[in-house]
Amino acid sequence: MKSQDHDVLVLGAGAFGTALALAFSRSGRKVTLYGRNAERMADMAATRESDVLPGVAIMTSILPVSDLVHAADAGVIVIAVPTQNLRSAARALASVVSRNAVIISAAKGIEQGSGAFVTDILKTEISATNRFGVLSGPSFAADIAGGLPTAISLAMMELQDASAIAAHLSSPALRLYHSDDVRGVEIGGAAKNVLAIGAGIVAGLQLGESARAAMIARGFAELRRFAAAFGARSETLMGLSGLGDLLLSASSPQSRNFSLGVGLGQGKSIAEASSGRLAEGAFTAPVLDEMARSRGIEMPIVAGVRMVLENQVSARDAVLSLLARPLRGE
Repeated sequence: MKSQDHDVLVLGAGAFGTALALAFSRSGRKVTLYGRNAERMADMAATRESDVLPGVAIMTSILPVSDLVHAADAGVIVIAVPTQNLRSAARALASVVSRNAVIISAAKGIEQGSGAFVTDILKTEISATNRFGVLSGPSFAADIAGGLPTAISLAMMELQDASAIAAHLSSPALRLYHSDDVRGVEIGGAAKNVLAIGAGIVAGLQLGESARAAMIARGFAELRRFAAAFGARSETLMGLSGLGDLLLSASSPQSRNFSLGVGLGQGKSIAEASSGRLAEGAFTAPVLDEMARSRGIEMPIVAGVRMVLENQVSARDAVLSLLARPLRGE
């Protein structure tokens, strides 16, 4: 099978990238899946199995590769790497991507140091196209890979582009809803990870389901305040990439961010609580807190999560501090 027969390239062969490749393949697309480790990708091609999704067959319509030259043949490229690695991935793509290709980020975070959102990183690093988007919403890799029903949002600057690409990538189980509120979808995906850590802390402290529900609700209020300051639409945050993603991430042990919070609430160190798994919220918390402070946006839960992550306060003291805040109208 020749690489030019493949019209979608997924950059990043971790669990989520591989799951997306499987879903796009089920939609009838011919998919190239790129991973940096040549031996690992060759093994995937030979065995039709993935070490990050055990028991899931990799269809023959997916071409595993380790050379980014294949990106030149793709009309749609989905980058499924952590936010802090997105800039280097975009730079690697810049010299090979075809003109007018659609570049979509599946990362959920904000870049440390620059405070850049994911599409801003893409625009800065890739000049061959101006068609950028972001994919976000309530989704676990295992669910997508297993063909379980999942709905997420695809946002692009042009609503017509978002609609066409959503139809192109959707499969019977993976439904893509389109939007032109790029900033709203980006912020929903980034902020919910930090708030999920807070919900996990409450669970780890065994403060009860009522307290966790209150943490989620008040955290969502913080998310909406922050998003409004950047021009995001309220209805976007009430949808899949905001409230939907927060509810999933703040309630399931499958969520790396929630699990990290649980461990912190139990008194574990960050290294112990993360169990070697990347939790995007741990990287987003400090930059989200700084961005909120610089704009005078009140986000006490985000600030508390940051302080716990930076060992400034204990998890219990952070929650007690939130409970001691003056009463106010909702």
